[in-house]
Amino acid sequence: MGQESRHPLVVGSGIAGLFVALRSREAGLRPVLITKSRLEESNTRYAQGGLAAAVGDDDSVDLHRTDTLAAGDGLVNSSAARVLATETPRRVADLVRYGVPFDTVEGRIALGREGAHSRARILHAGGDATGLQIEETLRRRALAEGIEVRERTVLRRLIARGGHSLVAILSDDRGRSLEEVGDRPVVLASGGAGSLYRLSSNPAVATGEGVAIAFRAGALVTDIEFIQFHPTAFAREGAPHYLITEALRGEGAVLRNDAGERFLARYPHASELAPRDIVTRAIQAELERTSAPSVFLDATAIPRDRLLARFPTICRFLTAYGLDLSRDLIPVAPAAHYMIGGVATDLEGRTSLAGLLACGEVASTGVHGANRLASNSLSEGLVFGERVVRQLLHGTPGGPAAPGAMVRLSAIAGRGADEGGAVLDEVRRVLWDSVGIVRTGTGLRDAERTLRSLLERCEPSGDEAPGVAANAAMTARLIARAALTREESRGAHYRKDFPRPRAEWRKVLGLMVRAG
Repeated sequence: MGQESRHPLVVGSGIAGLFVALRSREAGLRPVLITKSRLEESNTRYAQGGLAAAVGDDDSVDLHRTDTLAAGDGLVNSSAARVLATETPRRVADLVRYGVPFDTVEGRIALGREGAHSRARILHAGGDATGLQIEETLRRRALAEGIEVRERTVLRRLIARGGHSLVAILSDDRGRSLEEVGDRPVVLASGGAGSLYRLSSNPAVATGEGVAIAFRAGALVTDIEFIQFHPTAFAREGAPHYLITEALRGEGAVLRNDAGERFLARYPHASELAPRDIVTRAIQAELERTSAPSVFLDATAIPRDRLLARFPTICRFLTAYGLDLSRDLIPVAPAAHYMIGGVATDLEGRTSLAGLLACGEVASTGVHGANRLASNSLSEGLVFGERVVRQLLHGTPGGPAAPGAMVRLSAIAGRGADEGGAVLDEVRRVLWDSVGIVRTGTGLRDAERTLRSLLERCEPSGDEAPGVAANAAMTARLIARAALTREESRGAHYRKDFPRPRAEWRKVLGLMVRAG
């Protein structure tokens, strides 16, 4: 591959996309970064908790790796976990070099603790504005470096044309002005799919189309059944499902039910700092038991000055709703938060489709297994983003290993493009009701039938590129099909009809489009 053909088209402006663009620019490449909304709109912006890195005196790479393996419930790729734990401190140094203002105490980086971490290893910036501070710093640096940025530009389709040739079809955000881009590797960093659920902590742009586009082009998708729900999103009628970080529980906040009782001890293995899937299911069970619309986060035992210093963004948000974090109980309930699986990659970011690399939330590196360890997502975007850049510079053929189980899906013949909001609304309802926190075989089968019908309704015929609704329905169908196939409960995937892990399912499940 000649140097000219290594200049990447980077799709997405979260931490992974911005970091790849910056690092490839520093390496002498000329990246083009596209984003379907504004440059600053991504999941990264809303990441409150922070970035996990083994930089404390009482911490180590081995401890971080061990915690990552434990949280992933038997499905973490141990090599990926070691890469993440080993290389994150170096990527933190890159962020410091770029100017990210991490919070300090007496001249040393301040470290917080979150669920399932055995040590305080969460770096934060601006208190609970970590994602915002990182994104703003990287965005300013990208513009200062003269990186070509194209806002409101959408990846519509990927076409493999043999060998390492990959063509990207782009348009504006209204589906007009189609453009072909070839002779460039494509780095998919398009983010997650949380807003495909009715209740979600994600911005509206997180609709998972990167997965659908890559799948249609022939890329392998893995671990897509594992959707992580955050246990504590703000729960008030008419208000956004604003994430209330678990770092608050790391500081001493507790959960109470409608009667004011601390209820987590009623449920197996549950505690304020248990892994997210356990806390989420405990809250959901308590809501069903009490028929209450929410439980409550109680941070009143934490000194007010510490709350204001550590969680200024949350405090400001709650003030707008007449609530004081130091005095009031805060209504919270679970919401869809993070897509654990996605487009399968190896440790270098290579997918099964030649010319396509992926990193960040859209990628399935194996580092999260069945349940992402809190604050490992920003770390993953940096670490595997750096590896993608190395691959761009010194690439060799390769891709992810074949998974332990496979499902091949036939293409669906569409009847025409339906871009109405009705399709998206129905996708959100079906995923929340039947492919959510607690799943059953009956519900998943019904969901897959409904999603297939929706896909037939909005999938275009011929060579027309699919739109937002078709991509949403495709990604939702993949989630439902994978969840139906995995007949066990593991990590973030809970089947009421198969409530325990099964040894025969301690393997990765992959999905590919059926050839022909």
